Amino acid sequence: MRTRPLLLALTASLLCTPVASALSEFGIEGMGVVSTRADELRASLSADGQRIVWASNRDGGAGGWDLWQASLQGTRWMDPQPLPLNSGADEVDPFLSADGRWLYFASNRTGGRGGFDLYRAAVRPDGSFGAPQALGKTLNSRHDERSPALADDGRLLFTSNRPGAAGGWDLWQADSAGADFSAPTPLAGINSAADEIDGSWLSGGRAVLFARTAAEGGTRVWLAQCRQGRWAPPAALALSFNIPEGTTRGALADASKPAELVLSGSARAPRAGGLDLYRMKAPAVDGSDDCH
Repeated sequence: MRTRPLLLALTASLLCTPVASALSEFGIEGMGVVSTRADELRASLSADGQRIVWASNRDGGAGGWDLWQASLQGTRWMDPQPLPLNSGADEVDPFLSADGRWLYFASNRTGGRGGFDLYRAAVRPDGSFGAPQALGKTLNSRHDERSPALADDGRLLFTSNRPGAAGGWDLWQADSAGADFSAPTPLAGINSAADEIDGSWLSGGRAVLFARTAAEGGTRVWLAQCRQGRWAPPAALALSFNIPEGTTRGALADASKPAELVLSGSARAPRAGGLDLYRMKAPAVDGSDDCH
């Protein structure tokens, strides 16, 4: 059979580049460097395209889930390293701000208000990181907060299991208020009795990507578009392994290539380990910009 040589050739071609140059449906991100035999969850790329930060449970970190980064050298991601801000607890859900000044993330480290809280760390001019800062009591509650993501206008989207929405995990947003954020409100029209997690803005806030737990127990990525001030019923992202019984989540637009997404999932091939990071074309968005 010729299947295995063909697969090896495809894997080799993807290994040579950080992205697939001729995207069809998807291409694996950084085989053996970013995507490994471990699980990789939610990747954020810098606006200049030179840095990728993601969460992984691979060996070599501080313990549990840690944040890792790699740099672009030529056309390949190289030198994966755990971030110095990791703790013995879990650090997940990274998001690099478009202006390059901040790395947002979630952690259940000691000293927080609840389980997982939201933090940010300054990105210094030399690329190093400052000490993590909790985002404060307006956002962090005695429940869990995860998956921070900023829109172009500074609106923060995140996930929480706090009361006051549809139940379970829901999506919440908070407006920028100087150096802080306003009191958060749930995203009406998207939240449901199921769990909604891993929200991110698309096309300047005209649409939201998020993951929802299916009745079959899997997790799929969905797209909801703004229509005349309201979120329209969402549609599942058109991707072969984005299926009810699978696990697909953590979709973020590439800040350096907004027409492309990077998300976590498990395809039959190419595949490196458990949850890998994949790149695909971003879905077309024609929503309005008045869902605030």
